[in-house]
Amino acid sequence: MRVVAGTAKGRRLQAPGGLGVRPTGDRVREAIFDVLGSLGGVSDMNVADLFAGTGALGIEALSRGAAHATLVDKDRTAADTIRINLVTTGLYARATVVQADVMSWRRQEPDASFDVVFADPPYDFDDWSALLAGLRTPLAILESDRELDLGDAFEVVKIKRYGGTVVTVAQSASQPDEKGRA
Repeated sequence: MRVVAGTAKGRRLQAPGGLGVRPTGDRVREAIFDVLGSLGGVSDMNVADLFAGTGALGIEALSRGAAHATLVDKDRTAADTIRINLVTTGLYARATVVQADVMSWRRQEPDASFDVVFADPPYDFDDWSALLAGLRTPLAILESDRELDLGDAFEVVKIKRYGGTVVTVAQSASQPDEKGRA
């Protein structure tokens, strides 16, 4: 697994062994960032990578010009691997790694807001409505093995299937995007 584009293009990312971590593949990351590019990209944005695992999505965003990334994962080995990947790519100074359960972290940081949030929980995760209800972001990129019920908090912009992965691009129903649209 490598960084697809940007300043860290081609740098190898490590994955923690034995955790059941399912890193977002290069092809899927490239497709996600193609969609983000059509929406204005991530340059100078503040992003969050929830259920970060290897940190591949947050690192890809940083490599493509995001100002800062907050990467959250509850597993210590995953958090350590994310730190190693950030150092390897030279992007550590623009990132914050949080070792915490995503839902607990969200309750502790209710005012945290981001320009883009990536969420790639384990496929058996089923608390999407609670996760999305309090997210303060105009745009969320969600990975699952199925189409998601987003509740009232977000509206689907695009859904795309890549093998067994379903990527949902969702816009906040209540927060304006960078162009002032709600």
